Amino acid sequence: MKGGKGKGALRKETRSALKPVEDRKMGKRKATLKDDKRKVTKDKKAKKDPNKPKRPPSAFFVFLEEFRKTFKKENPNVKAVSAVGKAGGEKWKSLSAAEKAPYEAKAAKRKAEYGKLLNAYNKKQAESSDEEGEEEEEKEERSKPEVHDDDEDSGQDEEEEEDDEEEDEDD
Repeated sequence: MKGGKGKGALRKETRSALKPVEDRKMGKRKATLKDDKRKVTKDKKAKKDPNKPKRPPSAFFVFLEEFRKTFKKENPNVKAVSAVGKAGGEKWKSLSAAEKAPYEAKAAKRKAEYGKLLNAYNKKQAESSDEEGEEEEEKEERSKPEVHDDDEDSGQDEEEEEDDEEEDEDD
């Protein structure tokens, strides 16, 4: 029997020499800092307003609306959405500029309508934020407590009155 260290013991020593225990602790601390940062960024995201108008579809998606109908008629047994998307993408690539023109025109029309709706929405938001700002200012003015230091003022007034009385007596 050999009475010494085997290969396994040697490997453990080299690993511990490469990665000291302190470094492992530091690694854990860094990981927790990253988790904290992730939580902060999630909290900072603004909530989406459900009343805000939705962006219009691009020319490709306008094309896909019509293509889906024809694809479903031709292939009723294909249920996968990905298959429809792939076929639509290939078809869109094969179309010439002249064939894409009507879809691009429809997309431009929808984009113009969206612009009008968005402007109206932004005006409403600006008005409501102005009203909210005025209401908040009024609330702040109302909520400010009036400070009456009766105790301090009354003490000073009494001293002044005593001084006045002493002056009157001297006269």
